[in-house]
Amino acid sequence: MTNLTIAHSPDTDDVFMFWAIATQRLDTGKRVYTLLAEDIEVLNREARKGTYEITAISFGAYPELCRDYAILGSGASIGDNYGPVLVGKEGIELSDLLGAKIAIPGKMTTAYLAMRLALPTCEALEMNFKEVGPAVARGDAAAGLLIHEGQLTWQDLGLKKILDLGEWWYGRHQLPLPLGGNAVRRDLGPELMQACADDCRKSIELALEHRDEALAWTQQRCPGLDFEEGKRYLDMYVNEETRSMSKATRSAIALLFAEGQEMGAVPKNIPIDII
Repeated sequence: MTNLTIAHSPDTDDVFMFWAIATQRLDTGKRVYTLLAEDIEVLNREARKGTYEITAISFGAYPELCRDYAILGSGASIGDNYGPVLVGKEGIELSDLLGAKIAIPGKMTTAYLAMRLALPTCEALEMNFKEVGPAVARGDAAAGLLIHEGQLTWQDLGLKKILDLGEWWYGRHQLPLPLGGNAVRRDLGPELMQACADDCRKSIELALEHRDEALAWTQQRCPGLDFEEGKRYLDMYVNEETRSMSKATRSAIALLFAEGQEMGAVPKNIPIDII
């Protein structure tokens, strides 16, 4: 038996994707998986150390991790004309944020990289993604960058949308914004890496085939959204693009890195290996 860890974020789409593995609805043969949920920025940092065999990462972090990890072709979270949302209190406009304090869910996140492309000058305040919205509501920051379910619930905090980075990116390139995905450690070797990729894809396919059952199970573990909100969120981030990454998304990943390189935020000569 081969024991492997899959580390994923605690948000609805990631938990949903691994329903079939967690409930043993998927036969993974001699590969035995342990699932672990953790904040995405924590996972980005752990990936620097190669902690987990399979892990969720931000695409914004991949340039730093690419020597040790390859991207899986399934499991990506892609914003197709929607994405992380920059929010603030009423009266705050984008022009007010130059040099301002902005709460962010981590400097390795794709959301932060995209925000830097849209708003090059600001002071970033790093915190857990769950604290970003409340920090803005309290006035601890002029604005906040919301990821995960916060993209749907910011109005509950009395905040306003300043900029949707997925809309901004699509308006510039007519491409989706690649936010995060699963990665597999290269030292597992080609055969085991491919087997892990196949298991992750099949898990997603089973969850989509048994959508309501998998969502009900997911919401017991991710209570932030009601059932209808959960369905809407899954429509956004677990779909055909999640099952198999499209050519458009692959082009968008390369373009995101190229633009990051132009501003000095991303190193050059990145191997974009997708399994």
